[in-house]
Amino acid sequence: MRFRIYKRKVVILTLVMLVCGFAFWGTGKQKKGEMFPKEGAVARGSQALITPASRRPINETQLEPAAKAEVDNLTLVLRGIVFQLNFDQTIRNEERFKMRPKDDLVVVVQVHNRLDYLKLLIESLKKARGIENVLLIFSHDYWSPEINQVVAAINFCQVLQIFFPFSIQLYPQEFPGNDPKDCPRDIPKKDALKLGCNNAEYPDSFGHYREAKFSQTKHHWWWKLHFVWERVKALKDHNGLVLFLEEDHFLAPDFYHLLKKMSALKREQCPDCDLLCLGSYGHTSHAAKANKVEVRAWKSTEHNMGIALGRETYRRLIQCTDTFCTYDDYNWDWSLQHLTVACLPTFWKVMVSEAPRVFHAGDCGMHHNRACLPAGQKAKIEGIILSSSNQLFPKSLLITKRLPAVGVPPHVKNGGWGDIRDHELCKSYRKLQ
Repeated sequence: MRFRIYKRKVVILTLVMLVCGFAFWGTGKQKKGEMFPKEGAVARGSQALITPASRRPINETQLEPAAKAEVDNLTLVLRGIVFQLNFDQTIRNEERFKMRPKDDLVVVVQVHNRLDYLKLLIESLKKARGIENVLLIFSHDYWSPEINQVVAAINFCQVLQIFFPFSIQLYPQEFPGNDPKDCPRDIPKKDALKLGCNNAEYPDSFGHYREAKFSQTKHHWWWKLHFVWERVKALKDHNGLVLFLEEDHFLAPDFYHLLKKMSALKREQCPDCDLLCLGSYGHTSHAAKANKVEVRAWKSTEHNMGIALGRETYRRLIQCTDTFCTYDDYNWDWSLQHLTVACLPTFWKVMVSEAPRVFHAGDCGMHHNRACLPAGQKAKIEGIILSSSNQLFPKSLLITKRLPAVGVPPHVKNGGWGDIRDHELCKSYRKLQ
């Protein structure tokens, strides 16, 4: 029964988006300044360090018997715009870079609302040698005119924007956002059943109920993975690499050069490597390491930044949709770690650069309870790159270590993903698009 209800809701939501999208874009009467609505107030601010026991509740208040609020017009308009943009898939700067090589690198950036960090990432991309050959895709889960303006100003490569269509911003008072009839985060299950809240039957492994702000990132990551490989028309026959980044990453100017060298080395000396990785958190020095890579078992806490994969790795990964979507951890990378021992045919093997070409600039956000200091992080990273500038762009690469690819199961399950609605929505992305 619950599956029929869910499917009926998806059909209704799809029809609403169709009607709103074509109604909005078909009028042709809006002035240019009126085409995009102003940024709404929906945002998730700086969040504390999260553990299974300390995820902060956002729905602590008791449910009220009031009827669910109607969707406001602005939200309906945003849904329509998102639907239309995902359908149109307009690539900017295509005429300027129309000779982009077939199957060259695609870079996909997952974006929320940290504009200052996104600007740093774009600045680092602009300085990269070979960037004109890249198709740069921004995948958003938050509509922001300011962010859109920054992306629209990019003129150094082809650019495409896609939008996660089930974000909290688009569903502010209903699943997958924050439904007022959902269970409070910390209510005991027996009390939730008495209360009759929507998801009373489905707390996570630690007895907590879902919080949309934590669920969204994993949803967005899996939707983006599938949409890029299966639904982006420009990549229908793409047989090259796709590099996955986040808005608070920062790249060295030779990242493109290095990936080309790593890809060639993979073909020649490590055909069973599943992933390429631009660097790990532990290595920060380039001294005598800029031309060296390691081959080892993939570990989410070390190799979740700047990972690149090809279509075959994606195909094996997407076969594990059910396992990924039902594993009770709100982190996409820890969920991938689970797949490497619970579903994938072989343990993941990664080729990783010993001297990093990707850096984590984001010193605030979901897992850090401190103020954002992008300028300080930029200076620190640029200092590392500048001190090693004479070692960048190596002519060849050397594999210095080959460690056995043994299974590395997650040492703990973080919870936050016990709600069956999250499971079913996550599994549905392959069917809905």
